[in-house]
Amino acid sequence: MSSLKTLSVFSFLLFVALHGPFAHAATFDITNRCPYTVWAAAVPSGGGRQLNSGETWTISSAPGTTQARIWARTNCQFDGAGRGSCQTGDCNGLLACQGYGSPPNTLAEYAIGQYANQDFIDISNIDGFNVPMEFSSASSGCSRVIKCAADIVGQCPNELKVPGGCNGPCPMLKTEEHCCNSGQCGPTTLSKYFKDRCPDAYSYPKDDPTSLFTCPTGTNYKVIFCP
Repeated sequence: MSSLKTLSVFSFLLFVALHGPFAHAATFDITNRCPYTVWAAAVPSGGGRQLNSGETWTISSAPGTTQARIWARTNCQFDGAGRGSCQTGDCNGLLACQGYGSPPNTLAEYAIGQYANQDFIDISNIDGFNVPMEFSSASSGCSRVIKCAADIVGQCPNELKVPGGCNGPCPMLKTEEHCCNSGQCGPTTLSKYFKDRCPDAYSYPKDDPTSLFTCPTGTNYKVIFCP
């Protein structure tokens, strides 16, 4: 009888773990408010799709999802099979992305259901900037709003200018000073260009203290292009 009770308790705990509040898949409403079409991308959840001005695409990510990114691609052309190219943010020529996009691309990054039942969220300009972005909670339990909507492309330093965007110092220059492969680095003059205009966004790899934010697991989110 005791073994049956143990099995019953185990089954209940397993049910709670799989179906309880901590198994909540986070939803992301991705809206294009730019006056032009973008091709939204989301990895590992979602893939990608065309978003005309005013349209919204909703995706979901399960707890345990990490190293996830959402971004906008610009000036794309795809054929009926979903193959083509984009001027910025291209992901190996696919409409439905299977991997990260090519710089420059403004990134919304997240990890769901992590330490102490928290989600980790940020906006990053480490890979440069192509489209203004807002990343925020859509739930009452978290009031976090992260925004990067400055004229970064228009004022971009000459050494970072590329068609359609402003590239990040690391992907553009590929130096240890900017890429921080050793784990020992600080802000640079070029990373400060981004930080001065978007103080809540990552500007270099070790920018965590001012750029990484949390919400309770179970929060839903909004990503807006051109907020």
